[in-house]
Amino acid sequence: MLDLPSSAPSRESLAIGFDLDLTLADTRAGISAVYAALAAETGVPIDTAQVVRRIGPPLEEELAYWFPPEEVPAMAARYRAIYADVAVPATVLMPGAAAALEAVRARGGRVVVVSGKNQADTERTVRFLGVAADAVVGGLFGADKGAALREHGARAYIGDHTGDVDAARAASAVAVAVATGAYDSAALTAYGADVVLPDLLAFPGWLGGFRAG
Repeated sequence: MLDLPSSAPSRESLAIGFDLDLTLADTRAGISAVYAALAAETGVPIDTAQVVRRIGPPLEEELAYWFPPEEVPAMAARYRAIYADVAVPATVLMPGAAAALEAVRARGGRVVVVSGKNQADTERTVRFLGVAADAVVGGLFGADKGAALREHGARAYIGDHTGDVDAARAASAVAVAVATGAYDSAALTAYGADVVLPDLLAFPGWLGGFRAG
């Protein structure tokens, strides 16, 4: 885990958690390219458009749509072996991501990135995009993210997936959803997000009125 602070955060300080894929990082082209490479290597037809529409849950869940159970571990290992060279260079920041992070910094806050992507590729992606994060934690999905968010004192967690709402709930943090992934605003509202934004472009305005009591 990439963790920059040398001591535990004060509960009085402002820390904001962010998901990575389709929240801070547009990984669609890169992930699509990795699955296209797997299809070319194995001869298994993979609908990369379907893959991209489902980004969020653990890698093994997606691979299970395309490969029999006994092949999933090997395919996951191959996916991770080529991700850095194929997917990371194709990744860009989501619209509004830079301004969202700057807004947190402007309030003297800390940025905590917690992602379902494995730790190594989460760190690589954060470095490639130039995201100045105080803590980076990978390999967690849904409510399992809650422990990392609590550890770093996150008062709110921003993500695009219903699993990110679960993460915020598990951390007793404000669930801020952005409709930039598989779920639209109506679905995220119905699922119980505390705040639903169209994208991160709206985040600085929301943060300006946020009271991290």
